[in-house]
Amino acid sequence: MNKLIFFVALLSAEILSCEGANPCCSMPCENRGVCTSTGSKSYECDCTRTGFYGENCTTPEVLTWVKTKLKPTPNTVHYILTHFKGFWNILNNIPFLRDGIMRYVLTSRSHLIDSPPTYNSDYDYKNWEAYSNLSYYTRTLPPVPEDCPTPMGVAGKKALPDVKLVVEKFLLRKKFIPDPQGTSLMFAFFAQHFTHQFFKTDVKRGPAFTSSLAHGVDLSHVYGDNMERQRKLRLFEDGKMKFQMVDGEVYPPTVKEVQADMHYPPHVAEEHRFAVGHEAFGLVPGLMMYATIWLREHNRVCDVLKREHPDWDDERLFQTTRLILIGETIKIVIEDYVQHLSGYHFKLKFDPELLFNQRFQYQNRISSEFNTLYHWHPLMPDAFHIQEQVYSYKQFLFNNSVVMNHGIHNLVESFTKQIAGRVAGGHNLSPALMMVAMKSIEHSRQMRFQSLNEYRKRFSLKPYTSFQDMTGETEMAAELEELYGDIDAMELYLGLLVEKPRPNAIFGETMVEMGAPYSLKGLMGNPICSPEYWMPSTFGGKVGFEIVNTASLQKLVCLNLKGPCPVVSFHVPDVKDAGSATINSSTSHSGQSDLNPTVVLKERTSEDRTSEL
Repeated sequence: MNKLIFFVALLSAEILSCEGANPCCSMPCENRGVCTSTGSKSYECDCTRTGFYGENCTTPEVLTWVKTKLKPTPNTVHYILTHFKGFWNILNNIPFLRDGIMRYVLTSRSHLIDSPPTYNSDYDYKNWEAYSNLSYYTRTLPPVPEDCPTPMGVAGKKALPDVKLVVEKFLLRKKFIPDPQGTSLMFAFFAQHFTHQFFKTDVKRGPAFTSSLAHGVDLSHVYGDNMERQRKLRLFEDGKMKFQMVDGEVYPPTVKEVQADMHYPPHVAEEHRFAVGHEAFGLVPGLMMYATIWLREHNRVCDVLKREHPDWDDERLFQTTRLILIGETIKIVIEDYVQHLSGYHFKLKFDPELLFNQRFQYQNRISSEFNTLYHWHPLMPDAFHIQEQVYSYKQFLFNNSVVMNHGIHNLVESFTKQIAGRVAGGHNLSPALMMVAMKSIEHSRQMRFQSLNEYRKRFSLKPYTSFQDMTGETEMAAELEELYGDIDAMELYLGLLVEKPRPNAIFGETMVEMGAPYSLKGLMGNPICSPEYWMPSTFGGKVGFEIVNTASLQKLVCLNLKGPCPVVSFHVPDVKDAGSATINSSTSHSGQSDLNPTVVLKERTSEDRTSEL
């Protein structure tokens, strides 16, 4: 049967080739081999340094064969790391073993990301423009050639299914599905806040372009992404950022005070038009909560450095504090955020020195694929529970009065207690976010992403053999097959969201195995992690270095609130006892009757920038 399928596929490819198709449309080169057409019917595969040889780079070299046979599958590794807690507790307390495993985690993941970059959405071959033009997102796989018979090369139907249809059929939720890992909304809003310092699509130029030229963790969402905006937000006294005091606590200044552009609809009151680094962070109170916490942390660290260095001027205090906050961010992301996401019993560690004797480049480029896969909108519930109140989307969006009325303390506590949605498995997207999901798919098609299976192969995963293999069930698999025709024509973004989740996990295999390399390369490729920067003097001496090396989510929040610290975690403290109102957000109080998705999305988009959010 398999031979028959293989013969039919070959015959189909030959027929398409006879019709004048680019021979590289069939993606003939395996194992990261590079395809170059040498005429209308012939091609060459460049297998250089792939570890494979042969016409299509399919024959392994001896060492590659041995490594392949000995290497466990990603799911096996995941199982080992998420089980045997007693063993990992012992290993976590043996420094040289923990360091060795962490070094392997970093190198094995980050080496999957090309550095320097290779492609962008306008070039499916290597060239100087793809390398040097920072206004593009880079590409991990080149776009599908424009002259192919189908949108995915040669596989599938000649036209992809209607975007609205696939979102309604496979992504929209009928009932809220809580994340089995117990992820909290505190995590969801952190993900949204953190990533939008480097996911800033240039809407005017299109989804292939970014308006953030830093391509990494630079805290532009705190300080602004250009010098003019930064100057408007700075106090120019003791290194601090501008702020206002309300009931004895620090909050962001208003737009009127600093004259920094923000995206607010007309109905937002002047006193609630807060100005922060990212112009779209007035969108939801969860983003403004984190913006306020980081503003407080910046000014707090400035005070610490001022005591240590009373002779330093405003500029040096500001610049050094920014480096410290970048370091804090990376440590929190690795040791709190990624740690929670992984579900590992192995304790992850932020220690740049682990890579100092490795082949590693301290630079990064954000890829279009990373931007696309990070659209984790199923995390969002149907309504938001803060203290005793329940807010619908219409009540929640562009409503900074929520921040002021409840205060940062109560927002942190409430978001920690409310569970987020599961991302993989499909059927878990709030109707209020339907248009955002549609945009993600439309943009993917515009950039001609290759199929889910091509990306699985690129990240050393076995391609799925069928839609049932991908989804783990029969009904949705049959519907997908009817619309797409071939598993090798499955779109990347939709595939990531309907893929079967790992057992008791928020994501499926592909999301994790693709996302982790991008994330770790971007974090550890930051300049502060290089041997030239990673030393106490960079951070103002031992005191500043200590702030970085002891950073945590708990400390970040607790050091910047008045009174006792609330419960703060990326994990709901006890999902079983969290109560139906927090676990299942689709309650009778959710205000669904006044929720008009079209109106909401018109309010939440300004020049469509917030579709990125």
